[in-house]
Amino acid sequence: MRKKWMNVLTVAILSVSITACGSAQKNNSDPTPSATTATNAEPTTGTSNSQNSSPVILYTADEGGSITKIDATTYKVIKSIDIDGSVHNVQISPDGKTVGVTVVPTMGEMEEGAGNEQSEHEMNGYAYFFSTSSDELIQKVEVGAHPAHIVFTNDGKYVLVTNNEGNDVSVIDAKSLKIVNSIPTGTGPHGFRISADSKYAYIANMAEDTVSVLDLDAMNEKQKISVGNTPVTTGITSDGKILVVPLNAENAAGVVDLDSSNITKVPVGNGPAQVYISADNKYAVIANQGTEENPSHSISKIDLGTKQVTATTETGTGAHGVVISPDGSKIFVTNMFDNTVTVIDNETNQVITTINVGTTPNGISITP
Repeated sequence: MRKKWMNVLTVAILSVSITACGSAQKNNSDPTPSATTATNAEPTTGTSNSQNSSPVILYTADEGGSITKIDATTYKVIKSIDIDGSVHNVQISPDGKTVGVTVVPTMGEMEEGAGNEQSEHEMNGYAYFFSTSSDELIQKVEVGAHPAHIVFTNDGKYVLVTNNEGNDVSVIDAKSLKIVNSIPTGTGPHGFRISADSKYAYIANMAEDTVSVLDLDAMNEKQKISVGNTPVTTGITSDGKILVVPLNAENAAGVVDLDSSNITKVPVGNGPAQVYISADNKYAVIANQGTEENPSHSISKIDLGTKQVTATTETGTGAHGVVISPDGSKIFVTNMFDNTVTVIDNETNQVITTINVGTTPNGISITP
């Protein structure tokens, strides 16, 4: 059941048979992915999309092979950047200057190295880094087998990438964009967040029902926390006291008190995927995806004080990624199965609008 769900979660596993390891680490001498105006973008007016006015920018990771760049104030698509591969996750750096994405290679790239008959689990993926101002590729970094999520540390030192089929995390120096370490995790590491002080990473191990706590000073696994069936990703409050984990197979979110280790399981929608915690640490927003055969289409807002769902809002089909705007006023949700982003008023919990993006939008990130 878990493997079937993981196949739905990422188009790469559904459509790609990995047959060989990737080539050696490449840099920006590789051909740069093309940046084009999105075919579904509405015309833009005025200066709100000008980089000089520093608009709040939203990015989606589209598994069909692109990232979509959106003005989060006007809800207009600025452009689509095409990438050769299945783009799974995306995050903007703390200074807002760089956007990183995880990419599973295309079938063509994999077939090029198929002569050595290595197994599909040995095919490495990549982290791509783009300039948010120019949209140009800065660097392409080879990471591990089937990269899942990518997160920058707040202190600007590192970028971490989970390798779902390698059972480890690649640690990239944020300045040189070179791999400096690899940290073993549990089985099937997927989504994660890093504590606000940049000391710990909380990795959801989908295949063993645990969260690995990585010490980023010692560069090792400090402990494992048993959380429940099929943890997909994590959220951590800014004070480092509460961990929230969507438990996909339980249709619940685990709320973990890290001081006492007590876990409260809060029922949410069908097949919860990602979580985002509000800046004031009061709420956790859970995107309920379901499966492609039985999709869900909602978000659940959990009050972290009462540990109860206080609002449920309808979204598009297959709600997956979720973020909250820096001012706390809007919630943005990717809908994997109808290629859209739902924009929700965070106060009224009502839908404002829907934005068309690329094919199978997965991860989502917003400028700090």
